[in-house]
Amino acid sequence: MKRYLPLLLTIAIAGAGCTSEPAPNYRPPGTVKAPAGAMLDLSNKGLTSIPEDTFSKTDLVRLDLSHNQLTSAPQSQIGQLQDLKFLDLSDNALTGIPAELGQLKKLETLDLSNNKLTGLPMELGNLVRLRILDVSGNDYSAQDLDQIAGKLKWTDIKR
Repeated sequence: MKRYLPLLLTIAIAGAGCTSEPAPNYRPPGTVKAPAGAMLDLSNKGLTSIPEDTFSKTDLVRLDLSHNQLTSAPQSQIGQLQDLKFLDLSDNALTGIPAELGQLKKLETLDLSNNKLTGLPMELGNLVRLRILDVSGNDYSAQDLDQIAGKLKWTDIKR
């Protein structure tokens, strides 16, 4: 009966002289609005560098590059991904990350865990929307992280 209730309601309303058009923002119960933007999952691909065309996908909201063999810092073009909210670079062999990450003003989650990072750019402190920063499993300078953390009052930092 539940399956047919919307149809019966539509017929009843139409029969009463009312319109059967749903409200402009109507979504049937149980449906979720798809987020704007795009996701790119390049995890577990054996990558040794980030494909250049990744940086032309300026509508990216989520980028997963985890569990690869990345050794050098992501290219500075990563700053072009202005809509990025989630970036996972965990479980690689990164020795550094570019200061341009600090330009990603919408970034909410940054996972840099389990790499070979020895330093962190101070520009990470510019990420005022950042809620999760995971740098565990790295040999970074605690002093660097303390300075960055001082600017990120609302960020959960996993050391």
